[in-house]
Amino acid sequence: MVKYFLGQSLLRSSWDQVFAAFWQRYPNPYSKHVLTEDIVHREVTPDQKLLSRRLLTKTNRMPRWAERLFPANVAHSVYILEDSIVDPQNQTMTTFTWNINHARLMVVEERCVYCVNSDNSGWTEIRREAWVSSSLFGVSRAVQEFGLARFKSNVTKTMKGFEYILAKLQGEAPSKTLVETAKEAKEKAKETALAATEKAKDLASKAATKKQQQQQQFV
Repeated sequence: MVKYFLGQSLLRSSWDQVFAAFWQRYPNPYSKHVLTEDIVHREVTPDQKLLSRRLLTKTNRMPRWAERLFPANVAHSVYILEDSIVDPQNQTMTTFTWNINHARLMVVEERCVYCVNSDNSGWTEIRREAWVSSSLFGVSRAVQEFGLARFKSNVTKTMKGFEYILAKLQGEAPSKTLVETAKEAKEKAKETALAATEKAKDLASKAATKKQQQQQQFV
């Protein structure tokens, strides 16, 4: 049993810009889970395609129930291999990624195709597929569900990071959207109001206790 994911994303930047940003994605504010990246192989084929292999190290926090199944000294980092094929003539880039450790716990394989958007030649679309599998007897389904949920979360971070780098390369000041800013302000206001309420309750409680103690002294 394998969990399958199929999705499509859109970047409002040209394929050339996305191709350039792809190699400069890290670091960015949304990729704190990516620790290192190294190019281990690169070549240009006779038909002018660029082939690359990169090794990435990412943090890999396990769910608490899974931590009980593994020794405390098991590495919490995961090593990812990424193969890519760039075809500048047809303006396509295809990437394949998979983890090479923790394979007994879970294997996540991903295939992405970056190509020019059919409706707008100035935009780039990303067609993404992923397969999540586990060989852990008895809990494989739970592990796969967890892996799929984490993968979807990481896709969101990946796209935000892409947009950040693209804005930076295009000379724009990467900033939060008005919706994000308003949402954060609203949450902060809620936290402030809650803190003020709790403080008021605490002061009122202390005042009541003090008054009660004073009344007992006069009895």
